[in-house]
Amino acid sequence: MATGTIQRRARRRPSARRMAGFVASLWLLVIAVLGLAGSASAQEAGSERAGAIEADAPVDPAISTDELAYRLIPLTKDELDPLADAWLEIVRSATRDIAEQQVRLLNDPSTATDEAYRALARTVEARAALFERFSMVVEALESKGGDPEHVAELRAYRDSVLFSETILASPKAIAIAFISWLTRPDGGLAVALDIGIVILAFLALLFVSSLARGAARRWIGRVPKISKLLEAFLVATVFWLVIALGLLFVLAALGVNVTPLFAMIGGASFILAFALQDTLGNLASGLMIMINRPFDEGDYVLVGGVGGTVKSVNIVATTITTPDNQLIVIPNKNVWGNVITNVTASETRRVDLVFGISYEDSIPDALRVIEESVKAHPLVLRDPEPTIRVHELAASSVNFICRPWTKTSDYWTVYWDLTHHMKEALTEAGLSIPYPQQDVHIRTGGT
Repeated sequence: MATGTIQRRARRRPSARRMAGFVASLWLLVIAVLGLAGSASAQEAGSERAGAIEADAPVDPAISTDELAYRLIPLTKDELDPLADAWLEIVRSATRDIAEQQVRLLNDPSTATDEAYRALARTVEARAALFERFSMVVEALESKGGDPEHVAELRAYRDSVLFSETILASPKAIAIAFISWLTRPDGGLAVALDIGIVILAFLALLFVSSLARGAARRWIGRVPKISKLLEAFLVATVFWLVIALGLLFVLAALGVNVTPLFAMIGGASFILAFALQDTLGNLASGLMIMINRPFDEGDYVLVGGVGGTVKSVNIVATTITTPDNQLIVIPNKNVWGNVITNVTASETRRVDLVFGISYEDSIPDALRVIEESVKAHPLVLRDPEPTIRVHELAASSVNFICRPWTKTSDYWTVYWDLTHHMKEALTEAGLSIPYPQQDVHIRTGGT
């Protein structure tokens, strides 16, 4: 694990190193980016142990990070301990030079020219490269079981140095260092190039993701019996997955270590699992709806006390449009956890009607009129045959059930037309549809 950490740091792209140089020039940002540390106590300890270092140890300030990473691999804890102290002396010497330059500028204002500040900025950037190598040695020592107190002292030294420099740095020094960095090919121009690459890569990813979404839609569309809801969900998943993976590849190509992102996502997921229990419940219910397909887009459903046409379903909610054009959003857990009635799932549907005649009217005549009216309607199906029967001897009328079949899309047309035509047909045949009535018998007293 230690080897992988060292090698990953060694393989940083030039763009990442240029960014480190920029942060070093802006003392205020060095602490957050480089995380450097150290204390005065580490200086004394390093002087006592520096003599134990081997002659072939990697203590050359000009050594590349790639070479240093490989040379640190075979070293043991006992070998890394004096090596860390030796690198402490190197960065300490560079820090002393920076402090001397700052003191000269402070004591002799006539020397505080722009060129002097630019020279100081270049020295700080060179020291930042030394701090990077120093950090690699300290991390190797820690990963191989070095003394935690010693490791803490080494890291604390860098914190102390850079924090003090940040506090004491003049605004002019920071401004000149920043302007100098902006105009350098390996500084601001390089970072601007990297930003341009990221923007272009993102636009390219949007184009590639759109192509992938179209290809996924065509491929998924060939799968038989897949709901439109699940198809839309899978297509959207492909689109965002291509963008996410593409961005990770772009960041890795620019030298950004993406490993911490996965660790951060894992930790955040554990926390969010408790904070978003209801949302996760809606997500699970949404997936069950898409997989089991109790309804699809365009179906008329009754669920959760609401009736309407399904407009869309996402991972957390179902959107329904009511017949009077109201838009209702129902959480998926309330949909999946309730009885779902899909009115339009079948191609045909039975129309249930009840008609009543007076007790004085002829039942055979009423049956004939109702049957003729039903058969005359062009949208009533011949198979299955309509059911017409005497159903009930009610308080005020003799009731007939009339149950013709029609296509689901024609349900309300048949319902309304038969209700209209049946009243006229019964009236023309001399059959009455009675009002609710009640016989009242009055008995006089005394007889």
